[in-house]
Amino acid sequence: MSAAADAGPTEPTAAERVRSVLAQAASLSLVTQAQCYDLIGMHAVDARGRISLHPPADSPLTAHVATAPRGSLAALLDFTDVAATAIRDRVRARARVTVSGWLTPQRPGRIDGRLRLDAARVTLRTPAGAVEVGLDEVALAQPDPLAAEEADMLTHLADAHEDLVSELVVRAGAHLPSGVLRAAPFALDRHGITVRCEYRRGHCDLRFPFPAPAHDPAEAGEQVRRLLTAPPCARPRPSSARSRAT
Repeated sequence: MSAAADAGPTEPTAAERVRSVLAQAASLSLVTQAQCYDLIGMHAVDARGRISLHPPADSPLTAHVATAPRGSLAALLDFTDVAATAIRDRVRARARVTVSGWLTPQRPGRIDGRLRLDAARVTLRTPAGAVEVGLDEVALAQPDPLAAEEADMLTHLADAHEDLVSELVVRAGAHLPSGVLRAAPFALDRHGITVRCEYRRGHCDLRFPFPAPAHDPAEAGEQVRRLLTAPPCARPRPSSARSRAT
């Protein structure tokens, strides 16, 4: 591991992961005691991580909230982290966020489809397990600075810079099982880039920590270039994980 990697954290905190997933998600699943809903492009997250929904005013969800006892509806919202690139399994197990609480009309007395979630509990699920994240922690945390741009950046890397992705895989050397059929950028945050290597059966994810954190897309591009030009003794050691590659 490089000295730069030892100088600070190389992974986001749990609260930052929550905020990043919320910032990236284009859809969510909502469960109440009686119904399940899949909402696409019908939610927003403000600067403190508070969630609001805006389904159509005549939707079943809006009617469900309007007729709920005491004007609020217990609900569980599930946000799944999905990769932007075309790979076999696009659901990323690195982070899944569940938020439970009560849905109420954003403007009391008006049934216009605008709903707010009064959160009670936030749970982050990763390959390492599930952990509850405090509401204050979520409110104070910031999403990863690359979260909003990650999908576009990964797509650009896959479409226009396949050679760079291949070079990263080559530099993994002995850490990578043989027999790779395809490699594609899988995840990107300020601390590093993850490449997915697909095999005939299964896959392997390689994590390349950046020499220094990236604060915007331009710096992320520079950090990728630094990974590709680092001398052997200074190259960050990638970590491989996920499913068995055969």
